[in-house]
Amino acid sequence: MQSEEQFSCGVVIVAAGRGERAGQSAEGPKQYRTIGDRPVIAHTLDSFATWLPAGPIVVVIHPDDEDLFAAARLRLSSQAEVSVVHGGPTRQLSVLAGLEALEASGVQYVMIHDGVRPFVGHDLLERCRAALEHGAEAVLPAIAVADTLKRAADGRTVEETIPRNGLYAAQTPQCFRMQAILSAHRAANASGRSNFTDDASIAEWAGMPVVLVEGAADNVKLTLRSDISMADERLARHALPDVRTGNGYDVHQLVEGDGVTLCGVFIPHDRKLSGHSDADVALHALTDALLATCGAGDIGDHFPPSDPKWKGAPSRIFLEHAAKIVRERGGTITNADISLIAEAPRVGPHRQQMRENLAAMLGIELDRCSIKATTNEKLGFVGRREGIAAIATATVVYKPPGKS
Repeated sequence: MQSEEQFSCGVVIVAAGRGERAGQSAEGPKQYRTIGDRPVIAHTLDSFATWLPAGPIVVVIHPDDEDLFAAARLRLSSQAEVSVVHGGPTRQLSVLAGLEALEASGVQYVMIHDGVRPFVGHDLLERCRAALEHGAEAVLPAIAVADTLKRAADGRTVEETIPRNGLYAAQTPQCFRMQAILSAHRAANASGRSNFTDDASIAEWAGMPVVLVEGAADNVKLTLRSDISMADERLARHALPDVRTGNGYDVHQLVEGDGVTLCGVFIPHDRKLSGHSDADVALHALTDALLATCGAGDIGDHFPPSDPKWKGAPSRIFLEHAAKIVRERGGTITNADISLIAEAPRVGPHRQQMRENLAAMLGIELDRCSIKATTNEKLGFVGRREGIAAIATATVVYKPPGKS
């Protein structure tokens, strides 16, 4: 067996087809249709780009698809050494173009893969690699046929049942010694043969022994419109939710007065909070936390303290505005948590009303609203009763772009 350092393997991804059986779409051929919020070809490329042993990747595209591929390439989640060549009128000629483009790289092995098989896994690639390293010239991932097979020449009447023993459904990537498969493709082209349906067939024709490795049930080829829809649903089920957390902090000075407003609740006290609005430090902190979940700035950007219009305004206006921005950007508020830091007044007797106010302002359930209070152990400006501080955390789940 060769060491990892000696294993050099390039990749040819065939993506020049028109995909007529998938029907017409404004997105273009099926390799550019969207599944899981990204083009099919982007998922396929990422499977190889994130597999460490993979060397240079050549993608074979149709001449008319330059712009489509350029846009899909921007959706890759990983960096990869990718070059692009134009394919021919048949898959066989497209693969030959990809192999000839890869030849200069000097790789010892090549994996040839369908661009519309986006679910190829690293475990399958490792099985193919192991077979190559153990001396195979050609490696074919395949699945044993489980269904009963029938032959019907006219497509309507069964003529015979075909024994399925020893029958396998071929998959890609089909893997080869680079020079051996390149020579076989060139020989097939020179002989005028153009009816090979896959690269393993060319290897067989050229006299190369083809070794089977276990394929993968998930490694499906997207052929029909329904295949693409099912692939999109599969990715949607397994997609990580877009959960974002924002933090906010605010502090206001205590001055002579008759009470403070916290979370919209007026609490009689021998002091009041100084501020341009009603100085509700809790709601100000939570407003900033919500705005942070969608990069919408802070409370001062939306309600400048220099604007006389907000003098004495109730801070629920600010919080409800932030909640509206979040919802307009596809967010669902799932939790709001505020910690109040003050020596006085006591928050406990008012906590339930504060939570109810938050639930009403944000339009969420009461059990998603939390109010906590602590002192500063008589330390600092809070300990000296010079001010009250608040720390807020908001959790928001956002919908993927384009999803309703």
